[in-house]
Amino acid sequence: MILILFGLLLSFITVILLLILCTRIIVSLIKKKPFPKRLLIATLSGIVLVTSIYLYETYFFTFSDIDRESTQKGPGPLLSPTGAYTANAYYDLYGGAAGGVNLMVKITNNNEKNKMQTVYYSDAKSNISIEWLDEDTLNILNDNPNYPNSNRSIELEIGKEIYHDNGLACKSLLMKDEYETCYQNE
Repeated sequence: MILILFGLLLSFITVILLLILCTRIIVSLIKKKPFPKRLLIATLSGIVLVTSIYLYETYFFTFSDIDRESTQKGPGPLLSPTGAYTANAYYDLYGGAAGGVNLMVKITNNNEKNKMQTVYYSDAKSNISIEWLDEDTLNILNDNPNYPNSNRSIELEIGKEIYHDNGLACKSLLMKDEYETCYQNE
């Protein structure tokens, strides 16, 4: 979160520097003044830093970036039919009093030293439940019946599929080995 705020501040400063640079280039051409090299270097540095922050946030996302202090327990624990997996849902609060809530579902593999994997992350709706359909398939209901376009429900095959509402997990180079298929809201 701090990195995003820093990126926004840096973007703002870089845009201002870019406007000043364009003005100084025009003035230097018209009045035959020296080219503003230092301003060009500062502007290009800002562009490189903003681009680096954007690329990092997009391609190096992990669910460990989520603020654990703002998470609350949701539905679960729910054991799979043979007890190999345990599903737990959590509510991730964001934005303070005017913010919202995200729904995160984690699966614990009870056979592999309690290995945990986040398989679902989305904006929480009013109607939420999790249910095992079989040993490897988890049905996650997350919708608001009053708003038909708000349905974020999905059936996921554990160990092969994940869902991330805005698709950051789908783009992440660090997470690409954790799933075969990644779904996102379109």
